[in-house]
Amino acid sequence: MMNTAHLKFASTRPDFFSTLSKRVNEYFKANNISRYSNTEMVVKTIFMFSLYLIPYFFIISGIFANVWLYMGLFAIMGLGKAGIGLSIMHDANHGAYSRKNWVNTVLGASLNLVGGHSFNWKVQHNVLHHTYTNVHDADEDISPRGILRMGPESDWKPMHRFQHWYAWIFYGLLTFVWIIFKDFGRLVKYQREGLVKKQKASLAQEWAVLLLTKIIYFGYILVLPTLLTPLTFWQVFLGFFVMHYIAGFILAIIFQPAHVIEGTSYPVPDENGNLENNWAIHQMHTTTNFGHREKLFSWYVGGLNYQVEHHLFPNICHVHYRKLAPIVKKTAEEFGVPYKSQDTFIQALGAHTRLLKELGKRPKLKPALA
Repeated sequence: MMNTAHLKFASTRPDFFSTLSKRVNEYFKANNISRYSNTEMVVKTIFMFSLYLIPYFFIISGIFANVWLYMGLFAIMGLGKAGIGLSIMHDANHGAYSRKNWVNTVLGASLNLVGGHSFNWKVQHNVLHHTYTNVHDADEDISPRGILRMGPESDWKPMHRFQHWYAWIFYGLLTFVWIIFKDFGRLVKYQREGLVKKQKASLAQEWAVLLLTKIIYFGYILVLPTLLTPLTFWQVFLGFFVMHYIAGFILAIIFQPAHVIEGTSYPVPDENGNLENNWAIHQMHTTTNFGHREKLFSWYVGGLNYQVEHHLFPNICHVHYRKLAPIVKKTAEEFGVPYKSQDTFIQALGAHTRLLKELGKRPKLKPALA
């Protein structure tokens, strides 16, 4: 992992983001609305938690005899799990859900409720991904995964020739791998790299929270259904896997087209760690929107199809992004800054697939310096 302390954004063209921020603030002031959640967001919160919890209570009631009914309930839980991650936990852990910190803390901890670890997520997502988007060895979202090559600076392997076919299979394993393996490894890694200290967190406390919440999660999701239903442990585990596969697949296909897509940039720092653009313009080069007109889709994915607006203003609740998008686009055009967007979600997936195929080709050897 690159030492991110040595990375520095350019200080040029600060007028773009200062002008944009002023216009966004004027929008909220002129309309007399808060930049945090509203009634729509509260309704969505209730819906997403219900989508996860109601099927669970039906499962542990043990009233069904048909195994496939249980599998269907686990599948619905997968939709709810993804919905909580996309819409609720995400905003809360960005501090965008409420002006009250305790509300953000409680709702952010819903990630722990569904098997994750909010501290790890904040470091990987808020600190690394949102700061150093698409920078090799700094943004963990594109860091080498062995079987997948997400950026041109990552090592190439012969298997990558086929990644545009098999990536979709592995996308479903996203949350499954995270909760069982990665959460533990990431906490060790972040301590070793000084990121735990930098966040002014207690390592002992984070390990205690991680272990306790994992025990609670595996207890209610695997042990209780085994004890209270006609299902065997392995049938429960199958349902658990189905739930995670659905959630993982949904999360992956929403997040990947936002940055790993045709037309995106992978900025490379110079030998002194200097990046070409300032932070805001860097985000404009590395982030892509999609599916603005697909209202139901946009509602379910927590406005994360408005990735440009989200990366520029992660502390604003996603329910406002649709109205902010024209302001961002207009300002970008005025300053000659790219505003990248795909008309539909399907088009974005197609552009993501084509880039995976391109990244799967053997890189051309760089000519040796004389």
